[in-house]
Amino acid sequence: MQEKQAWAGSGREPFAGAVADGAAEPQEPMTVSILLRRRSQEEFDRRMALVHAGTSVPALSRADFAREFGADPAQIAIVRGFAQEHGLRVVAEHAERRTVVLAGTVAQFNAAFGIQLQCFRHARGSYRGWTGPLQLPKAMHGFVESVLGLDTRPQARAHFRIRENVVARAASASFTPLQVAAMYGFPAGDGHGQTIAMIELGGGFTASDLASYFANLGIATPPSVVAVGVDGAANAPTGSASGPDGEVMLDIEVAGAIAPGASIAVYFAPNTDAGFLDAITTAVHDTTRAAHIVSISWGGPESSWSAQAMTSFDQAFQDAVALGVTVCVAAGDNGSSDGVASGEHVDFPASSPNVLACGGTNLQGNGSTIAKESVWNDGTGGGATGGGISANFALPTWQSGLSAKLSSGASETLAKRGVPDVAGDADPQSGYNVLVDGQSIVVGGTSAVAPLWSALIARINGARGTPVGFVNPALYTALGAFNDITQGNNGDFAAAKGWDACTGLGSPKGAAVLATLTK
Repeated sequence: MQEKQAWAGSGREPFAGAVADGAAEPQEPMTVSILLRRRSQEEFDRRMALVHAGTSVPALSRADFAREFGADPAQIAIVRGFAQEHGLRVVAEHAERRTVVLAGTVAQFNAAFGIQLQCFRHARGSYRGWTGPLQLPKAMHGFVESVLGLDTRPQARAHFRIRENVVARAASASFTPLQVAAMYGFPAGDGHGQTIAMIELGGGFTASDLASYFANLGIATPPSVVAVGVDGAANAPTGSASGPDGEVMLDIEVAGAIAPGASIAVYFAPNTDAGFLDAITTAVHDTTRAAHIVSISWGGPESSWSAQAMTSFDQAFQDAVALGVTVCVAAGDNGSSDGVASGEHVDFPASSPNVLACGGTNLQGNGSTIAKESVWNDGTGGGATGGGISANFALPTWQSGLSAKLSSGASETLAKRGVPDVAGDADPQSGYNVLVDGQSIVVGGTSAVAPLWSALIARINGARGTPVGFVNPALYTALGAFNDITQGNNGDFAAAKGWDACTGLGSPKGAAVLATLTK
């Protein structure tokens, strides 16, 4: 038996308010994902530094990435030996994703990691978890990045708001995705040849709803939409528009209407940190569908994540950067607090410096003309765009020297990653007309902005003939490519000229964004 040591930082505290409900059933079957560090880390870090500095670095093919920066086969073998020692089965090895998936019982994983898995009851649902650090063999301390799947708490929330669930104002309006794209001056094109991967943690879509929706918009050839199951999840519509189906259909219909020439692959996974990450790494490294863009409309406050999980997610987004894949992520719908009882919090994974964080506005206009645009903030009951300053991620090169304007009128120089990067229509009061479970509804939330920007990137990629990849450094040097939002606040932060912690650089002037990314 290999000697084990406590792995610093590997513990998880229960949800606030969770009630312990006894030991987990010893014979309950479960799976766990072990994430390994990549080979040639120094060389990979050098590439990332160049990309973040705005230097043009050719994207790697998925085959080249796996060979150069995947997991070391010798380290996978050590994990295999650890599993054998504890009677665990290796059910999958993904060198390119640096992931080894183990299966066994609660009792076996308790023994393997020196913990006692417990059951917890909470308002968000019952889950399995533990407290205290994991115990790992000395040989594994140097290369294991995270162990996910032991804790099964619901990790993320969908960032959409149905207007019927929010008190409508007299000035309320609604738009089709094509009308929003027209007001933002999106360049011509349909995203032909592009693949948009969407990450979903519940719910599903129906082909009949999609066919009806796109036909009613006059789209003769709708996008190809395929469901991909991850970790046992599948396309599973609930029949309730207010549930996760609302998120799934919003994502597909917004992106698919604007970029109908693109293929859309919807990756369904369990709503746990392990499931969420496995969906992202599967989408990023999928050689069959080979996504050019990943759209994510789920997340939660940074404070609700383990340090291990955030590191592994950020590493997955770095993989996307290296592969030339653009990742668009919703910035959250609960203002500067992100729904936490006190203080300022930003949403993760939007706060990763390797994604394009998408905030929200209220959009008023007609045809191709914007009459007014301000920060989305409908108050505590109606939601507001997320945004603020990360407590976990260092200040990116491309945000150096920026300040966040506070609602008090003061300014705070960014010392860490600022969120969001960009914005778009998100207010349910100026929301999107969508069809969910046979019901025509108006939906908003920053969940709409991630697929909106994903569709814009798909059109731009199609016009360029090559993927733009990681766009943040270029966008931060092209303020003329945005409608600068200078009115409103999201709680503690206020809109301001230039970048702000409510709407980032602003909403897109689509043709100008294309010109910026084609230089």
